[in-house]
Amino acid sequence: MKNTVDVTRLSVFKTYKLYVGGKFPRSESGRVYEVTDSKGNWLANAPLSSRKDARDAVVAARKAFGGWSGATAYNRGQVLYRVAEMLEGRRDQFVREVADAEGLSKAKAAVAVDAAIDRWVWYAGWTDKIGQVVGGANPVAGPFFNLSTPEPTGVVTVLAPQESSFLGLVSVIAPVIATGNTVVVVASEKSPLPALSLGEVLATSDLPGGVVNVLSGRTAEIAAPLAAHQDVNGIDLTGADEALAKELEIAAADNLKRVLRAEHAERTAWSADPGTRRLTAFLETKTVWHPTGSLGASGSAY
Repeated sequence: MKNTVDVTRLSVFKTYKLYVGGKFPRSESGRVYEVTDSKGNWLANAPLSSRKDARDAVVAARKAFGGWSGATAYNRGQVLYRVAEMLEGRRDQFVREVADAEGLSKAKAAVAVDAAIDRWVWYAGWTDKIGQVVGGANPVAGPFFNLSTPEPTGVVTVLAPQESSFLGLVSVIAPVIATGNTVVVVASEKSPLPALSLGEVLATSDLPGGVVNVLSGRTAEIAAPLAAHQDVNGIDLTGADEALAKELEIAAADNLKRVLRAEHAERTAWSADPGTRRLTAFLETKTVWHPTGSLGASGSAY
């Protein structure tokens, strides 16, 4: 008698969780919401984040800021490149998730995923170069050295694009952390799965926990407390509609947050050359004056 193997089995459904402080908690509220594909077919249950989840994410981002901003730019570039390596290794998964999320064919989804990985590599290369572009020595009247250097703003809230679930997501996260900031990202409300999977990639890369924190749920519900949070230093309103963006911008003014409110073209043409606008959006400029001093009786200076 031949041995037979029962090939009938139950599929193991994936459980998507938040990514906060390098860990994968469920929402503090215990809530979830259904995520469907472009045809309305059920894909998964995603965590429905609460205000408490948002506050926890800010605490994690602030805790990670000192170490990440204090790392050398070269080291940050190495870490970001490692993330790109991990993304390349999970390319097929992201192609499938992007195809489902955006209603694309596998071929078009593959193009979007490849572009996202390439963009991550591109921003990795900017970490130790942006300082030379936006900083430098300034000519001044008087015997002084005058040097300007860019520094990260701090904790930044990023509202991810609603339509571009992966390329757009990478395009708003990578430049912010490349310059030394830490991030609380609110994933696309209708297509959060690629963002939640990105959290799994970040956890298995060299990126310190808390540098990127991923929340899913209702954009307006999560963004409101983050815009008003006194320990958030900047906010990117890309994923907000016009009415919500205006409301959040007013709330952000309370502690003088930096606000990036992208034009329509910036929020839709993700395949275009991104330039350096997002790299510089959450940078501060520190200028230092130092006397040159005098060399001997001749009065010459250096």
